[in-house]
Amino acid sequence: MMKRSASHRGFWAIGELAKATGVSSDTLRHYERKGVLHSQRAGNGYREYPEDALERVRMVRQGLAIGFTLDELRSIFKVFDRGGAPCQQVRSLAANKLAQIETHLQEVIALRDDLKNALDDWDKRLAKTASGQRAGLLKTLAARNGVHSSSSLLLRRPSLKKKGQKA
Repeated sequence: MMKRSASHRGFWAIGELAKATGVSSDTLRHYERKGVLHSQRAGNGYREYPEDALERVRMVRQGLAIGFTLDELRSIFKVFDRGGAPCQQVRSLAANKLAQIETHLQEVIALRDDLKNALDDWDKRLAKTASGQRAGLLKTLAARNGVHSSSSLLLRRPSLKKKGQKA
């Protein structure tokens, strides 16, 4: 854990907090705009983050790492900051994300298997094709039933948004 010299009023300056959390000042300002982090202004106009901001930024970073969005975290923190217990909401969101990841994983596995089959077929076609002649490998894709038009999207990390939900 990174230690810092205590501010005379118990607040973090933006540069201090950025350094302690390993994120940029711009990221901290973005977190503020999204409502997951709060600051107040000092007399000189500089941002001052409360003592617990280090823990908050760490929670945000870890939440993002497991798939939560900033909007979801804002909703959770709003309940928490008002003294509520958002634990069931957190649990439910995480369970939904796991289900989406499991679905995505099965789709990627199916895509992998289809690609393996295509490669096996293509190797056989290439072995029967004279050097310099076309084997028609891409044309064979049109006849395949296993590949769906959205398969290329499967190779990207899932957005973890529900179907029909705007980005």
